[in-house]
Amino acid sequence: MRTYYDGSNVPLKAKAEDILDSPILIYVNKFEPDVSQAFAKSMSLAHQHRQPIIPIVIDSFGGSIYDLMTIVAEVKSSTIPVATIVEGKAMSAGTILFSCGTEGHRYMAPDATLMIHEASTGTWGKNQEVQSDAKELERLNRIIFRLLASNCGKDPDYFLDLMYKGKRNADWYLTAMDAKKHNLANHIKIPEFKTRIKVEYEFG
Repeated sequence: MRTYYDGSNVPLKAKAEDILDSPILIYVNKFEPDVSQAFAKSMSLAHQHRQPIIPIVIDSFGGSIYDLMTIVAEVKSSTIPVATIVEGKAMSAGTILFSCGTEGHRYMAPDATLMIHEASTGTWGKNQEVQSDAKELERLNRIIFRLLASNCGKDPDYFLDLMYKGKRNADWYLTAMDAKKHNLANHIKIPEFKTRIKVEYEFG
């Protein structure tokens, strides 16, 4: 996503970016503890800057569902609109995060790809441990699919039904047009973030 300053009619002796703080853009390509902690700090900084929107650019094959939920909690608590942008791919946890963009601010490049599938935690161990993990996995699965449906303005079981009945629980790949059809994406384009600099003179 391009960011640039528009100060064409302002007589500056320095570059605009040397005078003003750059807007905060957050890039997410992994879902792991270090990333979720850095994400929280970037969200706080964006709020301190009082910028009108927080762009989150996602390029990810997915990752830890627990770290996804930490990041989602940060997005949901934002008092500033959040724009989610996919230029190449957002798969698994990446798709869930993409859906958390403020309605009207979810952007995909025309050739970008989303992928949805069931939650996975890499279960192994003794019988009781496996059974316990299976219950937790079922709980997480229900949470993420209903979150996805809620973010897209759909009935709670909308995506669950599509996965289990229509896709037979296989990985489900979506083009930008597919994503727009299900209201995952609002726009098939990459936005620009402009900072306009304006000087007003007053005399008398």
